[in-house]
Amino acid sequence: MNTTTLVSRYSSSYEDDCYWKMAGNTPTVIRKVIALFLAVFVDLSLVYVSGFVVTHSVFGHLARLWVSAALRCLALTAVTLISLGDLKPLLLRVIAAHSLLPAVFETGTKALCNEETQYGLLADMRCWLMCAAASLAGALFWELTIPDSDVTAASKDKKQKARVLFVKVLHLYKADFLLLLGGLVFLTLAVMCEMFIPFYTGRVIDILGSQYQPDEFISALLFTGLFSLGSSVSAGCRGGLLLCAISSFTCRVKVKLFGALTKQEIGFFETIKTGEITSRLSKDTNLMGRTVCLNVNVLLRTFIKTLGMISLMMNLSWKLTFLVVMETPITVLIQNIYDTHYQRLSLAVQDSMALANEVANEVISGIYAVRSFNTEKHEALRYDNRLLDTHTLKTRRDTVRAVYLLAQKLTGLVMQLLMLYYGRMLIQSGQMTAGNMVSFILYQSNFGDNIRTLTYIFGDMLNSVGAAGKVFEYLDRKPQVSTEGELKPDQLTGHISFNNVNFAYPATPNTTVLQDFSVELKSGQMTALVGPSGGGKSTCVSLLERFYEQRNGDILLDNKPLKSYDHRFLHKQIAVVSQKPVLFSGSVKYNITYGLAESVNFQEAARKANAHDFIMKLEKGYDTGG
Repeated sequence: MNTTTLVSRYSSSYEDDCYWKMAGNTPTVIRKVIALFLAVFVDLSLVYVSGFVVTHSVFGHLARLWVSAALRCLALTAVTLISLGDLKPLLLRVIAAHSLLPAVFETGTKALCNEETQYGLLADMRCWLMCAAASLAGALFWELTIPDSDVTAASKDKKQKARVLFVKVLHLYKADFLLLLGGLVFLTLAVMCEMFIPFYTGRVIDILGSQYQPDEFISALLFTGLFSLGSSVSAGCRGGLLLCAISSFTCRVKVKLFGALTKQEIGFFETIKTGEITSRLSKDTNLMGRTVCLNVNVLLRTFIKTLGMISLMMNLSWKLTFLVVMETPITVLIQNIYDTHYQRLSLAVQDSMALANEVANEVISGIYAVRSFNTEKHEALRYDNRLLDTHTLKTRRDTVRAVYLLAQKLTGLVMQLLMLYYGRMLIQSGQMTAGNMVSFILYQSNFGDNIRTLTYIFGDMLNSVGAAGKVFEYLDRKPQVSTEGELKPDQLTGHISFNNVNFAYPATPNTTVLQDFSVELKSGQMTALVGPSGGGKSTCVSLLERFYEQRNGDILLDNKPLKSYDHRFLHKQIAVVSQKPVLFSGSVKYNITYGLAESVNFQEAARKANAHDFIMKLEKGYDTGG
């Protein structure tokens, strides 16, 4: 085979590869174009078909619009799934907005105006184009202001883990079931009583504004007082029961966590900082208690109150209710944008403060070196630069907060002005009384706050569940050093053997302390381990006490593996006199007898240690420090 043939075949193969790569990409593009044209065709067909249905009543016209919107949304979703095989969140938002926008707009028009029209805006091609443009613009704005991270596998895993952790927290609350049930009952009663207070306040105003009727006036005042009293009593009982449940839960979890921590191997405490462990015991366990009790309490209370408000507002005026409900998507959008940027800046502020604290800790702990090298001004300038970065980030975060509050207040103000304007029109036309208008205003003033609370509380619950994850990480952790040995012989000779033992501390796994180490400690003999600092003398004692697990090799006690002995039995056979004794916050007697079942001979032990006379000179003797 000559060179020309090889080149020819190689060129042909390369062209075929390029062709197949292009052919592989071409169907994808064509499929997307076909999907677009098919979606437009189906949507326009449904638009014009719905225009043939003639209705003369307002409610019939609105029902036709909403049925058409639902059919269009389902049809576009089905076409997208069949054509592309996948439905991304951005496409779903465009489809939903494009389908529902005409119905929402027409419903708002009918609610605020009294024009009698036979056909809706769906039959207008210009309306279709404007809705498509508005939907695309809205989806683009959402994509730019709130980047979609839900599609990532990490986000899905995080949500799944949050659900699992939430169920675990609920399981730990089983012991407080009656307290939680009582709190839920009183929560419902408090919300129901609270919702009727504005309603009867409006009744009082209507009675005073019309011909005075004493019986109706006293009845309205009586109901207002009863509902106020019922709301206050129920709220107090709800708070007391839930706080009792939180206290019981927190205490129980702390005991469980402390028990789990004390069972961990020594290496665990060398790799995990003490401050982190105490933070789990104090801060995170308290945050877990809030997860179910306080956050779910707020969530249920706000949700029930919102549904009740909408029901009572619909009873007062469905037109004004529709106007108020239109504030909800604006409020949710503002809240989501704020949460996204505020949380990002808050994390940046925390990181910046940590860097500033790190500089301060370095300088204070190394003050001798700073003074020796005359770098006080340099370190002060370095700390000042860190604080300046923190100040800049805090300013940006506070600016975001200020803009959010401004947007929130402006939205509420505009909505209140619109409500008052159209409310006056309804009162003049006789569709609403002044008292009903006052009741409606009282409901509306809390409606926006409830929506913002519902939006915020989910993020706060996720943070609380995150704290629960840190606690369960320790609760579910299995010790790396096994304590499941069962051997408890009646008598030990005390013959110890180290056979080719390899070991490195968990905190420094790359630094080998013992390598192929072998030694034999015979019973009845005194053995001294002599070597340089860091040679492994204390390590041998730690391995004998089962503080750590060797990597390789065997440690035998009376020719039996050390790990096969019962944990309690083994430690009763070993006595260690440390160079750095640990004193607990108890009496002298407590420290001497620590770990002993009986404390009869503690004074004799003190005499042998030449400490008895010194202890007796103390103010309380052996009870000093208790």
